[in-house]
Amino acid sequence: MNNVLQDIDNARVITERNEIAARIDAIMAEDGILDLFPDITVMRASRTLPPFHSVVKPAFCVIARGSKRVELGDETFCYDEGHYLLSTVDLPVTSCIIETSEENPYLSFRLDLEPSLVAQVLIDSGLDLSRFEPSAKAMNVNPVNADLLNAIVRILRLVEKPDEIENFLPMIKREIIFRLLKSDEGPRLAHLISASENRRISRAVQILRENFDRPLSMDRLARDLGMSVSSFHQQFKSVTAMSPLQFQKQVRLQEARRLMLGEDLDAASAGFRVGYEDPSYFSRDYKKAFGAPPQRDIARLRVELAA
Repeated sequence: MNNVLQDIDNARVITERNEIAARIDAIMAEDGILDLFPDITVMRASRTLPPFHSVVKPAFCVIARGSKRVELGDETFCYDEGHYLLSTVDLPVTSCIIETSEENPYLSFRLDLEPSLVAQVLIDSGLDLSRFEPSAKAMNVNPVNADLLNAIVRILRLVEKPDEIENFLPMIKREIIFRLLKSDEGPRLAHLISASENRRISRAVQILRENFDRPLSMDRLARDLGMSVSSFHQQFKSVTAMSPLQFQKQVRLQEARRLMLGEDLDAASAGFRVGYEDPSYFSRDYKKAFGAPPQRDIARLRVELAA
């Protein structure tokens, strides 16, 4: 691309991003998360918050203003107005908004990725799936381009044109997925649709999430998936950035935290509900994950939520 075209493209990025920010700002006068359309969410935050622990769904995420840090296992992903984050497997993460203010609140857009839609776009496009590597990590950050931003702008404009939503929204979703498949992010999207190793790892993630409170033999899980034990552990870590046992532990601890905060369970009961038989072992793991023992951590969260 010559310098003139590069300058035009850079100007487009700025213009599209500014319109995204202005439209989210107009839609959301107060901080919060809004389900704008099916599979599409926007967020506004005018102050930094404590790290938030959650299990993220496969999604395409763009920041229109501010920046964010996401921790997955031992890896850290930081992204801002010039980048997008793509996740393609349900992953236990810790996320934190690191740049925002009352004058310039954090604003973001999220499109949840449905495997059936990704598969349909792949089939219709005729793109070659064989180029996708099964060991690609399930999360990554990349520079965002003007075409992706323009697609988001057109989605946000539909808020003012409800009679056009049914016709245009499905097409724009497909466009975003197509552009991601054509990019270097194709290998990550393959986690959602491939029938090879990466699909087996996606199945393993699903099994661990649905049965987090039960004792599971990872060797047996590997055999049930038709994989050798060593290959299973290697592929699982290459995709999720953690071992199967670490993944299970993170999901357990996050659910225990939710039970204590949302259902007012004591630490011992919450630990038992998620699969811990030893309260002291649960407390040690909890403190290591969240930085404080259960009772102190929950008390702090309640104070922060009430502020």
